[in-house]
Amino acid sequence: MQHGTNGETSIKLDAETQKLMGLQVASLQAAQLKPEMKVYGRVLDPSGLVTAVSELAATRATSEASQAELQRLKGLAGQNNASARSVQAAEATAIRDRGQAESAWLRLLAAWGAGIAEQKDLPALVESLGTLKAVLIQLNGPPGEALGETPRGARVFSLNDDTNSVRAEFISPAPAVDPQLQARGFFFLVNPNSQHLTPGTALTGFLELPGEPQSGVAVPASAIVRFNGAKWVYVQTGEDSFTRTEVASEHPIDNGWFVRSGLKADEKVVTAGAQQILSEEMKD
Repeated sequence: MQHGTNGETSIKLDAETQKLMGLQVASLQAAQLKPEMKVYGRVLDPSGLVTAVSELAATRATSEASQAELQRLKGLAGQNNASARSVQAAEATAIRDRGQAESAWLRLLAAWGAGIAEQKDLPALVESLGTLKAVLIQLNGPPGEALGETPRGARVFSLNDDTNSVRAEFISPAPAVDPQLQARGFFFLVNPNSQHLTPGTALTGFLELPGEPQSGVAVPASAIVRFNGAKWVYVQTGEDSFTRTEVASEHPIDNGWFVRSGLKADEKVVTAGAQQILSEEMKD
C-alpha cells in the first residue's frame, strides 16, 4: 500500500484476493449534463389551491346564474310581465355576484400566480394534485440572488434518495418571495408522481439553465465509497493495482454521479467490492 500527497491511496491485490473479494470493474462512460444550479425545495400542500379553485368555480356559477336571471327579467319587463323593481334587484344581485367571482379570481391569481391560475384545464390539474397522481413542488433559488434566466425544467431528488431523479416541468415563478429564505421560488409539476412524493417532502433540485452541455463521465453509484466526508472510487491502474481517487461532484444522476474532472472515459473503476477494499485499507 502506498499513500499519495492528495489523500489518494494505491493498493495491490493479487488475482486470488480479487476473486475472494468478488471484485468487479467497469469502464467509465462519457456523459454530458446541461448547465444547472443546485437548489432546495419541498412538495406543496394542494389543499389551498383546491379550495381557491372550488371557490372560483362556485362564484362563477352563481354569477352566471344571476346574469341569466337578469336577462330573463329584462325580457319579461319588455313585455310588461316584470316590474322595474324586480329588474333593479336582479341587477344588484348580478353586480354583487360578478364582483365576488372577480374577487375569487384575484385571490387565486395572487396566491398561485398566472402560470397556475391560467392552466388550460385547471380543474383536471387540481383533481390530479388532490389524488397525488401529480404533485406541485416549489424550488427556491439562492437567498438574495436573482437568476439571470428562467429555468427550463428541473431534476429533483428526495433527501433520502440521491440516485433516482424525477423530472419536473417548469410552470412559473412563485408570486411571492419566501419570507424566511428571502429567495425567489419557482413552481414545478411532477406528473406522474412515480415516486409517490407527498406534501411536505423536502427535496434537492437541480434547475436546468440555458447553455452548452458540460462534458464529463458517469460514475456508477456502486463504485462510490465515502470516507472522511468525501466520495472516492478505486481506479484500476494495473492488473493488480487500484488507486483510491476522490470524486468531486455535486451532480447526482440516475444511479450514479456526473463528474467533470479527475476521471476520464474508459478508465476502469471497481463497481463491486470497493467497500471491502476500503475496509482492508483501514486495517493498515
